[in-house]
Amino acid sequence: MRLRPAPTPSGPLAADVRAPAGSSRASRAGSGLGSVVRSTRHRAAGLALAPLYRLYAHRLREQVLSRPRPNHVAIIMDGNRRWAQREGLADPAAGHRRGADKILEVLGWCRALGIDEVTLWALSIENLDRSPEELSALLDVVTERLVGLDGRRGRPAPMRVRVIGRRDALPERVRAAIDLAEKATASSPGPMCTFAVAYSGHDELVDACRETVRDLVAGGIPAGELPSRISAEELARHLYTNGQPDPELIIRTSGEVRLSGFLPWQSAHSEFYFCDAYWPVFREIDFLRALRTFQQRSRRYGR
Repeated sequence: MRLRPAPTPSGPLAADVRAPAGSSRASRAGSGLGSVVRSTRHRAAGLALAPLYRLYAHRLREQVLSRPRPNHVAIIMDGNRRWAQREGLADPAAGHRRGADKILEVLGWCRALGIDEVTLWALSIENLDRSPEELSALLDVVTERLVGLDGRRGRPAPMRVRVIGRRDALPERVRAAIDLAEKATASSPGPMCTFAVAYSGHDELVDACRETVRDLVAGGIPAGELPSRISAEELARHLYTNGQPDPELIIRTSGEVRLSGFLPWQSAHSEFYFCDAYWPVFREIDFLRALRTFQQRSRRYGR
């Protein structure tokens, strides 16, 4: 299947659909006062068009609800820093915090549409190489969000939390927040939400191969027979996502058209949708369009 970005819309909504996107090329062009002015104009235009968007979202929602939806959607949440820059915010952590707030909103959309599984790429293993100041702020946001999902504030947790990735690469405070969130939400009636934290698709496949070989050796398989005993089924059993269905739809925000190593094994039969909007301003309309595009595709699995 050829990867291609989502089509650019036309008509009365086109200007605003493109405006919040702030493609990576355009967003680098301005900063300072110019960014603030553009941001103010964009917000004013958004307020003026709000009634039209509500009507359009309602129509889209009805269309999506009339057809089968994917059971599992995965999202590469990209564009937090670029959104902060476009808004004239000096601190990149402001973009990460706004992006973290978006998570609960998106999960609410999924719950309303009957989507039971959501996987979100929150932090790649490469992100750990950022400057100490930015990394510390980013890890603070991850920790705060996970702790805030424990459901101890007089209401049930909005989701069951599962975290995949190399936890040993994370500071102790982040690992403690992960353990707390997973245990506290284990009985939540909400959808299953898997956060990919310190995740790399290469690392996942390497770890799966290592665990497969360890299990075969522990089972007494002679070294000479090991290659013939390694199968797709054996490797799949040792993936981070073992026991979880593969995503039927993968969405990436921010206008980038690549997976960057996200779920390379699990995405073999996934449909892809690339959206120009930065993650902090990813709208329900954008999400519904992704689902509608998924519904319009023919999934033949090579047959």
